[in-house]
Parts: sequence; C-alpha cells; structure tokens
Amino acid sequence: MNRSVVAVVKTRPESMLQDCGRAMRLARYQDFLPRDKPLALKINISWHYWYPACSTTPWQLEGVIRTLLEDGYPAELIYGCQNRTVVVSAKRGERENKHHPVLEKYGLRNIHLYEKGEEWITYNPKGKTCPEPSRGMLVLPDIYPKGIQIPRRLVDSSILHLPTMKTHVFTTITGAMKNAFGGLLHERRHWTHSVIHETLVDLLVIQKEIHSGIFAVMDATFAGDGPGPRCMRVHTPGYLLASGDQVAIDAVAAKMMGFDPLAIPFLRLAHDAGLGCGDPKEIEIAGDDISDINLHLEAHQNTFASRGQKLIYWGPLKCLERFLLRSPIACWSYIASRLYHDLYWYRLIGKKRVKRALKTDWGRLFQAYPGR
Repeated sequence: MNRSVVAVVKTRPESMLQDCGRAMRLARYQDFLPRDKPLALKINISWHYWYPACSTTPWQLEGVIRTLLEDGYPAELIYGCQNRTVVVSAKRGERENKHHPVLEKYGLRNIHLYEKGEEWITYNPKGKTCPEPSRGMLVLPDIYPKGIQIPRRLVDSSILHLPTMKTHVFTTITGAMKNAFGGLLHERRHWTHSVIHETLVDLLVIQKEIHSGIFAVMDATFAGDGPGPRCMRVHTPGYLLASGDQVAIDAVAAKMMGFDPLAIPFLRLAHDAGLGCGDPKEIEIAGDDISDINLHLEAHQNTFASRGQKLIYWGPLKCLERFLLRSPIACWSYIASRLYHDLYWYRLIGKKRVKRALKTDWGRLFQAYPGR
C-alpha cells in the first residue's frame, strides 16, 4: 500500500510562486488531477475582511494557477469557486482578499455557486462510513431528511482546495477537510455545527464519489491561533503544504501547529474509516524537514459569540437549538455574529493586528497585489 505524501516547503515572499509549484510537484499533484476535467479552485473565505491567515492568500491562488498552466492544464477548464454563507459576503471577501484580480490576470472564470443559473441537486451518497451499514452516512441524512443538496457543477469536476493554517472554535483546526464544508453544502450548513466532526467525514465521502480528482495546497505563510477562524492571533511560519490526501495534509498541519492529529475527532474518524491517513508516523513528508517544528499554537479559546454558540450546540440550551437556529427567528444569530465580529471585534481589536501584520514581509507582499 502506497504511503500518503504531504509536501512541506519553507518559503519566502520573493520565491513564493516557484515554491508553490515545487510543493505541488513534490506531492505529485498531476497524479490526482486529470487534465481533461473541469477543475474548481475552492477558495476559502472565512471573513469578508482581509485578516491574516483567515482566507486564501492571493499568492497561494496565483502560485497554484501558474503551476497548473505551466504544466499544461487548459485555462478554459479551470475556475475559481465560491459559495454563499449567511454571515460572510463572498463577493466582498474576494475583493478584500484580492482573489478576483488574480483570476482576471490569468483569464479564469469566477463561479459563485449560489448565483442564478447554478443548479443544485439532491445527492444520495453511496459510501459506508458509519459502523451501522444500513445508515450509510454518519449524520448528513439525519440533518437533511429531505435530501442532501450539492452543486451540480462540482459533480465530475476535480477540486483543488486552498485552505490556510488556522485554529477553529469548533474543530480545533481547520484545513482541507473543513474547506469542503464551505463548498458542498448550502447556506444552511450551520445546521450541522453540533455534529461538525461527523459532517466533515461525510463530506469527504461525498467528495470521493463525485469529484474526478481531489488535491489541496495549504498556505501557512501566515497562521492563526486562538478563537479562529476569524478572531485570531497572527503568526508568520512561512510554509506551504500540498497533498492529494485531505486527511494527511490536515494531520501534518495539526502536528506542525502543536496538536495530536488523532486526538482531533474528525481526523480520527476519517483515519479509522480509511478515507486518508491521519497518523503522522505513517505519512511521507516530501520537501523540508519538519521533524522539530512545533509552532505551539493554541485552540479551545472562545469569543463571546462562540461561547453562546457552544451553549446552544452542546450546552444547556441544546433543547432550544432547532427553535433558535432553524426557525424563522434564526436571523437573530446572523445579526449577532455580524455585530460582534464586524462592528465590535474587528474595529476594536482586529484592525490593530492587521496594521502590525502589514509591516511584516508577508504583509508587504499582500499590499503589492492589486485590488481593494
């Protein structure tokens, strides 16, 4: 049995684009992504502001595109891919994070999966990830009893995930597996937060069934810890990761961050289900030596907003979850999130951190990109 390979490359702003190609080729990306299939670049936007480590970086996006084109992938088959969320504007986010100018520079389409003309279909997964074979999936059929809705465009399309290295208030870390959460499910995906680890495993099963190829390139030029994916402390490790194994790339990222990958439920579940390798001892590292790397990032911290969410998902307010978050009054939670994150936290805390980050080498590289 072939071992999963994760490429890890130390990079600098002046060599970033070349280093991205090196990482992808070390991870043998062409073995995972056929040239004759549509290829979705699944951009990660965790906030419609630019905040370091929060969303796909423009150099990450450009490095991937340049590598694909250099290696003969047809530009007409490659497209940027965005989905809708109830608390983050993808349209504003792609401007603030300077994604759109990169796509335009290389003449690639920019697809928003929620716009008019984009078809969503009911999908019945065939995979068996649950110990009870009659159930088929772990949780998604229970969450969406009327059917799991996915974008028609992504069926028989390859996908290249573009996550960043950061912590998450619900899942400890967020990476390649979590990136599918923002692509395959519609805006009611927050219904799955109370069973988020199982949901990520179900989504990986669906991906393996519908995509013609799967690959991921993770940006760790900036990294974030604390109550991610938004209200984070900023770090600048300066790494790139790449792999065709979505479980393995997240496991290696988790280990670099200072966590035990197999103690993170979604990685343990996916590893045990044979969906990828979550044990770093069984993963081949290509590129730079990271055996001594421990970034000592911290998770399991909360903001005022995330504490409230956890009370509903796993605390004493669990009995009110359906009423509070799945009924017509659910708009209160969207409003509360925007008020807290956008009007309070970003203005009073986040902007100061952004200003400091812009003075780093990676911050100066961000400013060098056109846009905003």
